[in-house]
Amino acid sequence: MPLAFHSLSHGEVAFGFFNIDTDMLLLDVHFFFADDFSAAVSGLASFEADGPARVNLDAYTLDRGRVGNLMGAIHGIEFTGFIGDVYKRFPFPAEEEKFRQQPEGFKTRRVIEEMVKPYAGKRTIPIVSDDRRLTVNIGGYLFDGAGFQDLILYVWRGGYPRWRDGLRPAYVMEMMQTAEHSRNPLFQGLKRP
Repeated sequence: MPLAFHSLSHGEVAFGFFNIDTDMLLLDVHFFFADDFSAAVSGLASFEADGPARVNLDAYTLDRGRVGNLMGAIHGIEFTGFIGDVYKRFPFPAEEEKFRQQPEGFKTRRVIEEMVKPYAGKRTIPIVSDDRRLTVNIGGYLFDGAGFQDLILYVWRGGYPRWRDGLRPAYVMEMMQTAEHSRNPLFQGLKRP
């Protein structure tokens, strides 16, 4: 489930996985896949300190009214918007112990891409880091260094409820390895929990 994270630009914003059967993440109204986010993080980590760095992230930006009601969809009482459509296809598990982020969520990507098309087209959003100010701007949402690291650690953990059986997709392992070895000040002190 998405959690609230502090941004410098918008206050508390939702970020995270919104369904255990897909690896799509949301950042407020931006929706993007975790492997693309992980690759973008790795791209930023490869830049050494010397001012702003930019990478691109493919995303779907939805009008707020078209996002849907996550809690209503989880409880099976309201299937509106994009999130509602996803939960119609991939409902919340009946047994609470099965509520774990699936490391095979990337396998549903084509299905999810088709489902999101009626709501928004794919576009590129910039991720711009400034190692001097220790900030990262993700498609207009500005985070300080600690806040950005919190997003990385969320993906590493598999959000809430965490990765099933502690198994992570290879792209998450690669992202963390690259981030931990980065010389970019934005990644200093980042450690696996």
